[in-house]
Amino acid sequence: MIKLFVGLGNPGPEYEATRHNAGFWWIDAVARELKTSLSMDKSYHGLVARTTVKGQTVWLLEPQTFMNVSGKSVAALARFFKIKPEEILVAHDELDIVPGQVKLKLGGSHAGHNGLRDIHAQLGTDDYWRLRIGIGHPGVKAEVANWVLKKPAPEHRSAIDDGITRSLKALPDLLAGDMNKATLLIHTSKPPRPKPPRPADLPPKEGEPA
Repeated sequence: MIKLFVGLGNPGPEYEATRHNAGFWWIDAVARELKTSLSMDKSYHGLVARTTVKGQTVWLLEPQTFMNVSGKSVAALARFFKIKPEEILVAHDELDIVPGQVKLKLGGSHAGHNGLRDIHAQLGTDDYWRLRIGIGHPGVKAEVANWVLKKPAPEHRSAIDDGITRSLKALPDLLAGDMNKATLLIHTSKPPRPKPPRPADLPPKEGEPA
């Protein structure tokens, strides 16, 4: 079962609504679902909640160390409570997935994500679960740093929020350790189809002024 749910982001109000904080948004949603709340715990360098589900202790964590040293917080809590890497799920923003889609994965490349890189370094392994929350890609590699630290457009934020809400349907399976069922549920939960373009957005027909 998953004993530690981690959401990645940057602390402070100026980052609260930026794409890089999608992991925080997911943990906030989980906290509401489990009817618990997070509070600062300096021992683990983050906002922490401890709750019990069917007799099992479950932890929620939002590191307050800034993204590139997220592993300091994750490793501190995991080591103290002897939580194995495979019992950890890290929710984070994912450039290679469109807004509205969420995917579950065990280990694998951190694809340049500084938070994941530091968690790997601190735990000494990438053998933990990742919940990849799609934020889309700006299309140009040079724009990535700027992209993740900006607020998504309203329609993208709405799609991301909808994806987070749908992914919570898998929470009972994540807690029970049925990762195959959780993966199937998350991956087959498709975002709604995009609305057709308004007439003004359609390309001009042949012979019409562009």
